[in-house]
Amino acid sequence: MVKAKKYLGQHFLIGPGIADRIAQSITCHNGCNAVLEVGPGTGALTLPLLERGDLDLHVVELDTESVDFLVTEELLPSERVHGVDLLSWNPDMAFPNNKPFIVAGNFPYNISSQILFQVIDWRERVPELVGMFQKEVAQRIAEGPGSRTYGILSVLLQTYYDIEYLFTVDEDAFDPPPRVKSGVIRLLRNDMIDPGCSFLHLKRVVKGAFNQRRKTLRNALTSAGFAEEMIPKEFLKKRAEQLSPIEFHILAIALMPTSS
Repeated sequence: MVKAKKYLGQHFLIGPGIADRIAQSITCHNGCNAVLEVGPGTGALTLPLLERGDLDLHVVELDTESVDFLVTEELLPSERVHGVDLLSWNPDMAFPNNKPFIVAGNFPYNISSQILFQVIDWRERVPELVGMFQKEVAQRIAEGPGSRTYGILSVLLQTYYDIEYLFTVDEDAFDPPPRVKSGVIRLLRNDMIDPGCSFLHLKRVVKGAFNQRRKTLRNALTSAGFAEEMIPKEFLKKRAEQLSPIEFHILAIALMPTSS
């Protein structure tokens, strides 16, 4: 029997029907049917993904005990079980020739932000993500401007994805139960190709704006090292949570360094 490991943030899904709902929420956006499941654990989500019959499934699992279980129980052939850390993994190991793939999973809560930033890095290959996060994180990602939970990840992910909060999962659906509720979300790649500046520059502007979210953009961005005279006048007295992703693109373009 595989034991959940606290240092890996493992909470195994046991609630009936929830894994089926997650598996059926995958739309195969843009015709993609290749799926990478992150952190399958004991295979609660793996089975309904396989039972769909239309998905080309690989899994990434850092826990060697879970890897042994998945292979020993013959849920998947060993060549489809990748016993590595997702954050240092090369997707060409499973999906060569730049093949696109969907990301799915009951994601470890302790690295959820890192997983989402990894998806952003892979945005040209990942048309869809369906999975479970801590409810607060899931809501933050899906929220629009004006919300107290709208933040850095909201803006950066919504630049490239249309995001929908699907449903909430109670604590007793897991073993061991976490101390918080969980939320399932779906990300579908939109048509954004280029927001008009590099992703690194956009990220710097968004982080600068939200790092002091109670301050106006004039104060927050100048504290982050941007020149006040480069901030468009219509944004000076606004706060970060008031700007839509498109408005952040406009702001970031205005703050691009000029070549001398």
